[in-house]
Amino acid sequence: MIDLGGRVALVTGSSRGIGRACALRLAQAGCDLVLNYLNSGVEARQLAEEVRQMGRRAALVKADVSEPEDIEAMLAFVQNQFAQLDILVSNVATGAFRPLLSTSTQQFNSVMGTNVMAMLHLVRGALPLLERSQGRAKVVAISSHGSDQALSHYGLIGASKAALEALTRHLALEIQQKVNLNVVLAGLVETDSTRMLGTEAFRAHTSRMMVGGRPLQADDVANAVLFLCSPLSDLVQGQTLVVDGGAGIHGS
Repeated sequence: MIDLGGRVALVTGSSRGIGRACALRLAQAGCDLVLNYLNSGVEARQLAEEVRQMGRRAALVKADVSEPEDIEAMLAFVQNQFAQLDILVSNVATGAFRPLLSTSTQQFNSVMGTNVMAMLHLVRGALPLLERSQGRAKVVAISSHGSDQALSHYGLIGASKAALEALTRHLALEIQQKVNLNVVLAGLVETDSTRMLGTEAFRAHTSRMMVGGRPLQADDVANAVLFLCSPLSDLVQGQTLVVDGGAGIHGS
């Protein structure tokens, strides 16, 4: 069993979907949680209560990670409330499904700001705390198959995820010593943001999986994140771990 007792984790976009599953997994392993949200305050408060019922500390922070000032204020809160940060899970992502050729400069900059630049601002701002962690600190970003496959109407999000993976590798190269930085690339998981793709998309993804027909769930992604946040992954650095049941082997 993975024991992360005594460690503090910040999960962005933690109120729903994969972020929520990651926060719960980390709490189950012993972490105290800083739960970031933007619009889903009710869900965030419900999650915080679940974490507290496990005997863990849970602090809520409303912040827009596309805004550097919000990130700075959130990390100052972590410093003031916990004086410690051992784990950072960068989960927040945005972007509508649209053709690349109809994408405006504003839309492009918005998606890149949330999906890519936020990771840079988070790591840079959190580094003083992470470097003081006992043992190795962990940073995990969440990606998707748009980073390595061409998917219909997914070009803008996919481009941002490819940039996110490259950014994480280069940050790992620059930081190296006391922090592990890795990515979990998740296959198609049904969440509020992906549900609009329709049942056929999920059926097609499940049919390409090679694990007995069980659909991919947020908890499966969270299990991989938990591994990368644990001492078991101390020698995993600058890598992208794919969790998709083998569906990606078939391509798009």
